[in-house]
Amino acid sequence: MSKKRSSARLKVLNTTTWRLRLVFVVLVALAVAVVFVTNRLLTDRFTESTRNRAELRLVLYSGNLLSELRQNAIVPQLLARDPSLILALESGDFSQSSQRLISFLDEIGAASLTLLDRDGRAVAVTDRNLLGKNHRQAPYYVDALRSRDTVFKVLEDETGAYRFTYSRRVERQNQVLGVIVVEVDLAKYERAWSGISDAVLVTDSEGRIILATEPRWRGLSEEEALRREPVDTAIERAIQATAGWTALPADAYVRGEAVMRVEGRVAFRGWRIASFTTYASVREKVNGFLALEIMGFAFLLALAFWVLNRRTTLRMALFQRESAELRALNVRLQREIAERERVQENLAVAEQTLAQSSKLAALGEMSAAVSHELNQPLAAMKTYLAGARLLLNRNRPDEALSSFQRIDDLIERMGSITRQLKSYARQSGDTFAPVNLGDALSSALSMMEPQLRQRHVNITRTLPEEPVFVMADRVRVEQVMINLLRNAMDATEGTDDPSIDILLAAGETAVLTVRDNGHGIEDFDNLFEPFYTTKQPGDGVGLGLAISSGIVNDLGGRLTARNALGGGAVFEVQLPILTEETRAAE
Repeated sequence: MSKKRSSARLKVLNTTTWRLRLVFVVLVALAVAVVFVTNRLLTDRFTESTRNRAELRLVLYSGNLLSELRQNAIVPQLLARDPSLILALESGDFSQSSQRLISFLDEIGAASLTLLDRDGRAVAVTDRNLLGKNHRQAPYYVDALRSRDTVFKVLEDETGAYRFTYSRRVERQNQVLGVIVVEVDLAKYERAWSGISDAVLVTDSEGRIILATEPRWRGLSEEEALRREPVDTAIERAIQATAGWTALPADAYVRGEAVMRVEGRVAFRGWRIASFTTYASVREKVNGFLALEIMGFAFLLALAFWVLNRRTTLRMALFQRESAELRALNVRLQREIAERERVQENLAVAEQTLAQSSKLAALGEMSAAVSHELNQPLAAMKTYLAGARLLLNRNRPDEALSSFQRIDDLIERMGSITRQLKSYARQSGDTFAPVNLGDALSSALSMMEPQLRQRHVNITRTLPEEPVFVMADRVRVEQVMINLLRNAMDATEGTDDPSIDILLAAGETAVLTVRDNGHGIEDFDNLFEPFYTTKQPGDGVGLGLAISSGIVNDLGGRLTARNALGGGAVFEVQLPILTEETRAAE
């Protein structure tokens, strides 16, 4: 009887042991399957996220390059018109030319500035060690002499690095005097990119690498550069891919490491930019999730192992301690994940708030600009309406019709101003036409006639005998003149004998000077900043000079201000003049 009971117990024990072992095997197989599937899914997901971030960085790098190139593209055109440099080339006196170029260097942000005479000799440079060097055979010198436009060149120096130059010939009355050369500093972006984990390269339209975080890549094609340091064998590549648990095949191998490749376009002469990002960040994130799963299965396996080996007290205690540690680590990881999710949600809310604030700020600035520019026509309309009412009361309808015609012109002008402001807000191109600055000045003075008559301001105009033409938008030019006259009138308020002197001159450029005998300018730093004003609240919003400066810059000129020696302020508008030959061609 006891043997039967022992046999039954043995059967039960064997059955239990077999079931526990089966559970153990199934649990292990399930853990392997879950980890394998999770690894593939999460790797795909985080690889795509890493690729998106790499694409965003590439857009930023491309924008920085394009901004630097465009910023320096206009410099040769401006320096080629500099009166001091032209006079130095004509007279042969270059004693102050190098210092003048050095004074421009920090403001422009270029690598170097060089002035060449008609023989290709460096007569003024920002690096004085290069004075006298002959550039007669340099491509940027030869091509600049052959072209009337700015010439861009990419040249390789002795060290294997590339130099990027803009050059333009300096001429006067169709006589070539020399060439101005501006070297663009793109090497600073190479140095900046070297501080990140990605490898970055920029190729020209021919596929030649001209910028790269790896100096040995310069001058090669991308395929040649990647073959410089390949993984020795296909077996080693397979081992690396397996060790990295990469679910996606590597795009390339850089320094023996599997990387993903992201390519973008630089909107400049067919240039392209590419980056190579390692999978390290992807593996860190995926391994974090896999650790959680493995810990969970490890906990279950520890329990199964404890059941199978309950006779071993020491092992049971050891696995209990390990399980407790794993649970604590699991909790910490879950807290970190929850904290990261909260940070991401707060960041998304902050981005939405910032975008809305930017929209409201742009809307407020646009509203203030419209209010500022429409104030003058509205004031003039009020004056003309009062005059027309008086003329009608005196039974003089013909003269009243003239006032109504002026009001109609002012309404048309208000419509032009609002259309211009909306066009300016969209940054869309304007249609320019030849504008006679004398006629525009007469129109602006006619607009300001009621205020000038009310204030008894003495206006002195000095105009050249020949008309002065510029290529511009007449409404914008009149806006600038009205804003300068309005500021001059406000500056002379409280002066015993207010006067405004207007001088129009024509030379290399068209220059309009407005001088008053007011109190002068105290703060030059914020003079052209939006919403900066010295007037009392309610008298102005501080947009006149900011709008005027923006208009003049759009027309290719500049607006400057200074204090006169005898008191008062002087505002000077310089615009590219339109010669008779150009007007005939137009």
